[in-house]
Amino acid sequence: MLSERSAQIVRTTLPTVGASLDTITELFYRRMFEERPELLDDLFNRANQASGTQKEALAGAVAAFATALVGHPDERPDAVLSRIANKHAALGITSDQYTLVARHLLQAIAEVLGDAVTPAVASAWDEVYWLMANALIAMEARLYAQAQVEDGAVWQTMEITERHEETPDAVSLILRRADGSATGPFTPGQYVSVRVELPDGAHQTRQYSLSSAPGLKTWRITVKREYSPDGHVPEGEVSSWLHAHATASGALQVSLPFGDLLLPEGDNPLLLASAGIGVTPMLAMLEHLATTSPHRPVTVVHADRSPSDHAHRLELVELVGRLTHASLHVWYEDTDHPDAAADHVSEGWADIARLSLPPDTTAFLCGPLAFMKAARTDLLAHGLRPPSIHYEVFGPDLWLSK
Repeated sequence: MLSERSAQIVRTTLPTVGASLDTITELFYRRMFEERPELLDDLFNRANQASGTQKEALAGAVAAFATALVGHPDERPDAVLSRIANKHAALGITSDQYTLVARHLLQAIAEVLGDAVTPAVASAWDEVYWLMANALIAMEARLYAQAQVEDGAVWQTMEITERHEETPDAVSLILRRADGSATGPFTPGQYVSVRVELPDGAHQTRQYSLSSAPGLKTWRITVKREYSPDGHVPEGEVSSWLHAHATASGALQVSLPFGDLLLPEGDNPLLLASAGIGVTPMLAMLEHLATTSPHRPVTVVHADRSPSDHAHRLELVELVGRLTHASLHVWYEDTDHPDAAADHVSEGWADIARLSLPPDTTAFLCGPLAFMKAARTDLLAHGLRPPSIHYEVFGPDLWLSK
């Protein structure tokens, strides 16, 4: 809980700090990388730094956390924290790194706001930061303990046993541990980090959902090649490297599985809604359901540019067909393909509003942010409660900053 004195100060200064957070976070990252340039090459996503999405995500998370502290002082905003903690654990973040962040972030606040940051204001925002940091440290420690590893020791060498071209821009890789031991358990919906060394010597890391069910001797990830949207942001460095160099018999540095988009047990209805490469965690969920709960009611929605762009298209149809109470609804922007005439295919943008969903449905969303926001709006109109709607973002979580 935020102390009463600090809560009043934060409540008063939150509009000023919030309005300047983009400037604050930009200065924070610049100063931190000036002191520790290796962090940009070997820990942070360089493309997200270049595009500005990482600072935008940080600003949104800080603002959301501070707003929750003063708006609901008796509750800890775990929904804000859980997703961050899992991302950090998948990168092997350790508690000592929070001190470096604190110093540069609080210095940036003081520099941007100038005389407005009195000692009392600085103390109040220091308290906000360490409440957030200590909560994340505790969550990450629990994640490491559950994984039965020392803090940050999440990396393992895995061999690529198979490579499959799913679409011109998506390739799936089958992985097994290099020492021959079991891959280990995970919950459908979780992801792993993959770390590669690029030609300039930098080590860059990206997260990829596990796209097959748990309990197998191997894991599968599916990598979509990322392109620059405007020519100014670098092309997907890791995805391009994996498409060019990840071949059968090769090796990758892969983290243990993390993530909080977790398929719940029970028999209540499920909605699995995805767009583009967001289909990957849904495949793991569907395969797991087909084995463990084939009679559970499941509505599956997917949106894509065209059938030829739809990674694992036939597999999705096959998995839904293995469930006795499942329905599949697919939307393509371009339906100039023979398989687009199937009964479950429609043309245009996904329209969840036209579906019939029981009010006790638990929904899982994965795909571009615009798709998930539109889907969430439709689901709330259907009568679903906000806690029943879960989502996964590939890359910085900009949901809170919009």
